[in-house]
Amino acid sequence: MMFYEGELKALRKSGRYRTREISDNSTLDFASNDYLGLSDKASLHTITSQILQKLKSHSSKASMLVNGYHQIHKDFEDALCDANSFEAGVVLGSGFNANIGLIESLVRKGDELFMDELYHASGVLASNLNSVNVTFFKHNDMNALCKLLENSKAKRKIVAVEGIYSMDGDLCPKEVFSICDSANAILIVDEAHSSGVVGDKLMGVFDLYGISPKDNHIKMGTLGKAYGSFGAFILSSKHIVEYLINRAKPIIYATSLSLYDTLLAHQSLKYILQNRDTLREEIKARQKIIFDELGIKIEGLIVPLVIDDNKKVLDIKKALYRSGYSVGGIRQPTVPHAIIRLIARLGQSRNELRALCKELVKIK
Repeated sequence: MMFYEGELKALRKSGRYRTREISDNSTLDFASNDYLGLSDKASLHTITSQILQKLKSHSSKASMLVNGYHQIHKDFEDALCDANSFEAGVVLGSGFNANIGLIESLVRKGDELFMDELYHASGVLASNLNSVNVTFFKHNDMNALCKLLENSKAKRKIVAVEGIYSMDGDLCPKEVFSICDSANAILIVDEAHSSGVVGDKLMGVFDLYGISPKDNHIKMGTLGKAYGSFGAFILSSKHIVEYLINRAKPIIYATSLSLYDTLLAHQSLKYILQNRDTLREEIKARQKIIFDELGIKIEGLIVPLVIDDNKKVLDIKKALYRSGYSVGGIRQPTVPHAIIRLIARLGQSRNELRALCKELVKIK
């Protein structure tokens, strides 16, 4: 029986129906979150494979709390802490799981979570749990956040923002750090789209704003974007990491991050730090191309072009695909207004990016 045919029919009619498509390597990739093009860097894979070949086991085999916590995990966590000036860290299976684990475990009875209205879907999903008391505030509205924190009678106050927002591509304001410090609120910064993209060392908004991590600061980052691998990490004080290891279900019950992905991300971290000046120059060059050709100033490498028509977004995406370019066609409910999401990633050349922009102007 076709149990959900009515729902699928409605999605098709509204232009919100989704399909999976096999990745086509014959097109130029301006759709993926591989910001630095490290997924295409064969040398990182080669080094990782050589290290893995020397190990007795090639998989993590168990949860971190059974016997799945390997020296490889610890070495990478220590390297992340050193690069980001945090006390402690933990790696886990994905950014989605990291947000679920953070919010589900940190927000206890009597606490209140204050979440930016454009926070990632994983965090919103976690906030829907019955045990979570959540209040959403207008996107990047620090005045609204201040008032909410001042008026809250919660036992603990937790604020969740993104470093760079995944669809709009804008930065969280620097003020969020001082606001949370003054209110003695825990601050979660999802750096999925800013880690590896902004800052002097390309470590994200803590780095960009010159923020020295405090006991109330938590940084979450993903490894499947700028790091060209898979998985996620959480950095915080030793106290909070200790608590997460004891309460966060995705850490306790899931098999730990694969050894290959951990090693690959570690090699990527080394590469980013060793080549940060060159990478920053390449990022700035692409930001200039976007401004010159499309008149859009971007903070990172995400370029959102508002079309506000689900069908037209798909038509533009298909037209660009026929011209050899892959871009994102993001529709409701992921975004309030349908957009073409272009990633000015370093995996494609400056000339290729400029050519795409000119093509986009013609058909938009």
